[in-house]
Amino acid sequence: MRGIAVLHRLTEAGGTLSLSSLERTTGLARSTVDRIAATLARMGYLRLDGRDAVLAPRLMELGNAYLAALRLPRLLDGRADDLADELDESVSLAVADRDGIRFIHQATRRRAMSLSFRIGDLLPAERTAPGPLFATGWTSEDWTRWRERRAADPQDHGFPAIPPRETPAQAAQVAQSTQAVEPETFEERTRRAGERGWALDDQLIEPGLVALSMPVRDGDGDGDGDGDSGGAGAGRIACVVSVVSHTSRHTADSLRDTVLPRLRATVRAMERDLREAPAEQPAAPAGLATWTGASKQELGREFIESLARGLTVITAFGEGRAELTLTEVAQATGLARATARRALITLEHLGQVTSHGRTFRLTPRVLALGFPPLSRTTLPQIAAPHLADLADRLHDSASLAILAGDEIQYTARVAASRIMSVNITVGTRLPAYATSLGRVMVAGLPVAERGPFLTGLHSLTPHTVTDPAALAAVLDGVREAGYALVDGELEEGLRSIAAPVRDRTGRVVAAVNVAMHSSRRTVEQCVSDVLPHLSATAGAIEADLRIAGRFTRPPLT
Repeated sequence: MRGIAVLHRLTEAGGTLSLSSLERTTGLARSTVDRIAATLARMGYLRLDGRDAVLAPRLMELGNAYLAALRLPRLLDGRADDLADELDESVSLAVADRDGIRFIHQATRRRAMSLSFRIGDLLPAERTAPGPLFATGWTSEDWTRWRERRAADPQDHGFPAIPPRETPAQAAQVAQSTQAVEPETFEERTRRAGERGWALDDQLIEPGLVALSMPVRDGDGDGDGDGDSGGAGAGRIACVVSVVSHTSRHTADSLRDTVLPRLRATVRAMERDLREAPAEQPAAPAGLATWTGASKQELGREFIESLARGLTVITAFGEGRAELTLTEVAQATGLARATARRALITLEHLGQVTSHGRTFRLTPRVLALGFPPLSRTTLPQIAAPHLADLADRLHDSASLAILAGDEIQYTARVAASRIMSVNITVGTRLPAYATSLGRVMVAGLPVAERGPFLTGLHSLTPHTVTDPAALAAVLDGVREAGYALVDGELEEGLRSIAAPVRDRTGRVVAAVNVAMHSSRRTVEQCVSDVLPHLSATAGAIEADLRIAGRFTRPPLT
């Protein structure tokens, strides 16, 4: 429970907090904070950077477990992305989380006025378009809980993803100055949403933001009502799809008139996808009990085994494993039944798990464990700590780059602390054909796509390969070897070796290299001494990228 409290504080702070701030905001003793941080760091969920604790991409595997078990992002995100492309507006998918809504997918348009919500962000139901749609299924107990929350937190300070509400005095002053019409109550919006089958958000979250939402149901209804009704079909609401715009582009009414027909068609297609989706085959998770035991032996009392085991239980869920019995959780994690039971009881108390008879399910609240800030992590941010470790081990500069046309562009770099070092900065562009980074990325392309990199070659030094046929042969060799070494072709005396970085699909999306003066190491030493560390670094970046990219698309720059 204390470990999850630390994760919540880090999430609310955007992913980074000093250890002293964690001590202050959680009310825990500093020794407890240190032990929790050491345990999370050992698990790869947190990185200690000086006095700061920083959430690490691997923590996203907890949210990934929930999203994989839910299935909705994998089944529906393509439809949402297509709708966003067609309308040139942001589109999101959200699920209910008690009396709030939580995003599970975002297809955001990049423009000056852009949506800033992230996967995992929690919003109060009454200030959104999806909220009244979910509320149509609330029980009297749900409404009572909502009213109690509104009374206890009238300004929505418990929802850090949105600006707080105005105080009653501020709201009255605005209403008086604008002669505004009294807005509908949430109960009235819920009733109208039930009648129509869709709902509008007319600047409820903040001025300028408008949204139109419709429910996606997992029953036999096709969500195509008659007349003004837009989606009051049969079945439980699985999620809500929303089209979000700005008043510089649409009023709430014009958004409804423009978007509703296309949104209805997308909802019908999504519901058809849910009905026709084949049953998933459960993938076997790795048992981690042995690992946690070994970590306890290594770190002693600094490693909180109960925290590690509790978080490991979350990873037991996933594709084909949406509902698990206690026995199945124990088998999936390698934990004793009594240990798994204690972990599940604690997670249920914290709202991360719900029980249904003999089975357990994850709740959307799992996404509150670091997913929102980490969902915006870029590839350079993922690579940075690994590059720093590599540069520290080898005492040479380490860099990450991507292809940009027929050039490479440096996107992350850690320079060596030397009097003589390679002087390159982030953003620098160099010709791909004469660099190790460029060659290892071009070698990863299909042969038919290499053509532009084999033309316009010119000598940069007497050693530069400029013959297209010779360079094509070099690229074939690089592809087979899995690395590229360039010696004095870009600049006399500059020697570098690079390895590819691949995404979840196996596509080369970037490359990492180590560069040095030729007097530092021979070519043979680069291969024997540097390449193993370089390959391990590329593998570590790829491992983080696979986790971060499972349900998000980490930007390459």
